[in-house]
Amino acid sequence: MSAPDTAKPAFRFRDLSKMFGGGQSSGRQVGILGALVVIVILFQILTDGLTLDPTNLINLVNQNAYVLILAIGMVMVIIAGHIDLSVGSVAAFVGIVVATSMVSWNFPPIVAMLLGLVIGAIIGAWQGFWVAYVGVPAFIVTLAGMLIFRGANQFFGNSNTVTVPDGFTFIGNGFIPDFGPAFGYSNGTLILGLLVIIALVWQEIRQRRTQSLMGAESAPVWVSVTKVVLLVLVAGGATYLFATGRLGTSYPVSGIILGVLVLLYSFITRNTTFGRHVYAVGGNWHAAELSGVKIKRINFLVMMNMSILASVAGMVGVARAGASGPGDGTGWELDAIAAVFIGGAAVAGGIGTITGSIIGGLVIAVLNNGLQLLGVSNDKVQIIKGLVLLVAVGIDVYSKRQGKPSLIGFLTRKRPGSSDDAPTSGSAPLDRPSVEPTGAPAESSSRPSSITPNV
Repeated sequence: MSAPDTAKPAFRFRDLSKMFGGGQSSGRQVGILGALVVIVILFQILTDGLTLDPTNLINLVNQNAYVLILAIGMVMVIIAGHIDLSVGSVAAFVGIVVATSMVSWNFPPIVAMLLGLVIGAIIGAWQGFWVAYVGVPAFIVTLAGMLIFRGANQFFGNSNTVTVPDGFTFIGNGFIPDFGPAFGYSNGTLILGLLVIIALVWQEIRQRRTQSLMGAESAPVWVSVTKVVLLVLVAGGATYLFATGRLGTSYPVSGIILGVLVLLYSFITRNTTFGRHVYAVGGNWHAAELSGVKIKRINFLVMMNMSILASVAGMVGVARAGASGPGDGTGWELDAIAAVFIGGAAVAGGIGTITGSIIGGLVIAVLNNGLQLLGVSNDKVQIIKGLVLLVAVGIDVYSKRQGKPSLIGFLTRKRPGSSDDAPTSGSAPLDRPSVEPTGAPAESSSRPSSITPNV
């Protein structure tokens, strides 16, 4: 009798779930990314092409960079099982201090920015102390912080507006400088786009090579090729649009700051012990503590990190506006929290990604921008944003209670009678907890009772 054929089919639609790591969390990220694409196409049609106009895209990045920066820190706070309501007020307080230090104390911009980071760290240490070592819930601590630092902003600045020097506005309104021969495009933006494309291809090759060396299962080659082609098309299209803006503009400096922070914190959450411990604390802090994770230190550092990023967002916001005033930062915390939850983070903690939060933030940004281009009043914009947030979280909670998969999970689930219904020899047991390649624990309908060995 001949040996059974164990070769995998060349094409399986369910392999698409492995494009961004696999698992239900990855499926939700693909789903929200698809929703973002649909929203962009819809507004592109409704606004007669204004949504993807280079000038509008540049304004979109400048207007929302500080909220996306806040979302990077907020997703770590929410993964750890907390919430931070003070980020808008912290950003406003740091902004007024930095502006005053340059105008009244004659601090150079770089020194003023360092001062802002130090103040953010001190505020974060203060709030982290109450959360981690005193045991006051983060909701209460940061609610108090929202009131304290909003009042401190108005007290320190006497409720006045302080205009910042032109040199400081570069981080909020500046662009990649142009150079070289004039081709009708921004050469700096073209080079940046080329570097991004090379990095995307290299990253996929390196990931497959690492998986091969470790003996881990990797996605089929066609899935990797499809992923790279899609990412390259998006990066190339964005590069073209930003490089063809009006004369004197290119990719914004605030977008570069955001990109660097995304890369840095994606690495931290995926590839460091600290990042895995954050997921462990949010997933099941009892098991994490029994495994030797220093719960108090993790909570302290997560809250401290959030305030440091709030100070960065505050300085970028002030630089974009050209001045700091008593109304700065109002509502920023709500947009950041909404971005994180729309991006797939779990309300109970333990689940979420930097990439997902950025995509969620872009959904809010495109909604804001598109509705404004259509002339929708601000009150209706707020109603629509609230409904989007409510529906996104409601679907997540309902799906978990019903044990239902995501849309991608439905499309890629195993069909009865398929050749891969039963696990092959050497495959992991179906009931074994797993960790996604991105570093986030795979989702389940209930909180895990223990953490995985690599946490």
